Amino acid sequence: MRRRDVLLVAILVALVWNGLPAIGAGRSEEHRFEVVRVVDGLRHPWGLTFLPNGDMLVTERPGFLRRVRDGVLVDEPIDGVPAVNSRRQGGLLDVVLHPDFAENRWVYLSYAGDGEGGVNTEVARGRLAGDALTEVEVIFRARPKTPGSLHYGSRLVFARDGTLFVTLGERYTEMDEAQDPSNHLGTVVRLNPDGSIPADNPFVDGQEGAPEVFSYGHRNGQGIDVRPSDGSIWMHEHGPKGGDEINVLRAGANYGWPAITYGIDYSGAIISEKTHAPGMEQPVLQWTPSIAPSGMAFYDGTAFPRWEGDLFVGALAGTHLRRVVLEGDEVVHQEELLADRARRIRDVRVGPDGFLYLLTDHSDGEILRLEPR
Repeated sequence: MRRRDVLLVAILVALVWNGLPAIGAGRSEEHRFEVVRVVDGLRHPWGLTFLPNGDMLVTERPGFLRRVRDGVLVDEPIDGVPAVNSRRQGGLLDVVLHPDFAENRWVYLSYAGDGEGGVNTEVARGRLAGDALTEVEVIFRARPKTPGSLHYGSRLVFARDGTLFVTLGERYTEMDEAQDPSNHLGTVVRLNPDGSIPADNPFVDGQEGAPEVFSYGHRNGQGIDVRPSDGSIWMHEHGPKGGDEINVLRAGANYGWPAITYGIDYSGAIISEKTHAPGMEQPVLQWTPSIAPSGMAFYDGTAFPRWEGDLFVGALAGTHLRRVVLEGDEVVHQEELLADRARRIRDVRVGPDGFLYLLTDHSDGEILRLEPR
């Protein structure tokens, strides 16, 4: 190799080592794209949202809410975040803004919160004032509190009608409770923005289920989004060994866990002989073997026009970004992106610029951006 070529290689290595943003190119069947590192140095980032001024807020599972401004991670975390239980899968989890954030400044956080009997998912909100949350209040506590440190669910999304949907795990050791909508284990709850109960919830009278519960029979939902074309709510959830699912949420519906499942126990034991049962919903899509889905977004931007309406899902165990192509409610095609990068993808969001943003779940986690090339 000539001396000039050696020098060029050394410069390229130095650029990569010093963490400059562009980290490579990729392509799908529909678009070519550049993978850009926005920031790194995050401690197991979990949720991401975009402020109207162009800043980003990102949660770190150990309990910190961080701001990214002009492509730089601000050193000091946002003050006022509730105390969290950060053991194993617990900690500070999702973050979303109120639909009228520009007027009211409300930021919503989900997290693992301690209480009598153990720990479970909680939701709090606070007004963002500079680099602090003020007027912080807990608007929901999942019950019962249980021992253990797995399966919190915790994804948040606001529906078109302004109600807040919260996914809740069955806490792993309590999986049979997911078939009982009178508690919150293995459910999706629907709340008004202040934590009160919408008058049209399916169990609002409390006779057949808890008034907050919208759907039940879930295992551990870590992705939820509103489909732009019709306003329907879609979520995915972890199966055990196999049987990850994508579901369309319907009021009062039972999604089957653990009475029906396409997966088996991690030990190889049979959880249920059934994959179907009367009165229980079937998934739009199930993955066996599992990809361990986390984060989900319908693409509705302009930067990648041929992805319009496609569903993008992060994969933890699968270490890739999954593109799911739909016709109505039917999956007609799937594609794996970024599989060569071997990153655990925790969250997927469409930015206001139309680019796709990803969080990587590592002790030195990143925000990555997919831009057209």
